[in-house]
Amino acid sequence: MTQSCQGGREPQVPVRVVDPRSELVVDTHELVRHAGQSKQVRRVASAPDGLGVAMIGVPPGSPVALDLRIEAVVEGVLVTGTAQVKLAGSCARCLDLVESEDSIAIQELYCYPDKELDDPDASRLEGDLIDLEPLLRDLVVIDLPFTPKCRPDCAGLCPSCGANLNRDPDHDHGADADPRWAALAGLDVGSGTPDDVADNNEE
Repeated sequence: MTQSCQGGREPQVPVRVVDPRSELVVDTHELVRHAGQSKQVRRVASAPDGLGVAMIGVPPGSPVALDLRIEAVVEGVLVTGTAQVKLAGSCARCLDLVESEDSIAIQELYCYPDKELDDPDASRLEGDLIDLEPLLRDLVVIDLPFTPKCRPDCAGLCPSCGANLNRDPDHDHGADADPRWAALAGLDVGSGTPDDVADNNEE
């Protein structure tokens, strides 16, 4: 997701307020405007709310292990590395709990505030601060499974009663009766023969 920057225009107004105390905010004051200098950032942050989609995502407050290289370049500050996250959600077939871990690859250029962006959606520094939360939110959603499954061969739920077919693979309702005959199900026709029925009708 690396972007490029050009100089010339006034910086845009930030769309969100960056909290310097956040564990997902990196201070780059010692690197800014010193191209070639770099530092390592290794920390465990707490996952913010809304890091995922309805079916699966990163549980709020769960650990996000960051292993990053922060490097000053001519246009801004380049961030590369990984974020290890835990995922939790529901299987798209049987609705059982799905849990896993994911490694999110990060490569993003944060342009200096006085640089024009080729892409209006590109990232930029907020003063000397890098706010990783919007980037992490986008990368997690892109990396999530489209249809999370508890296992590759999940059998899903019984369409008739909702039973979990993984727990009861022999689950069966037998041959379904034709609903048009349902009214005759409780009718007692006795044990007589057709001739006996006819004789009774003649009487």
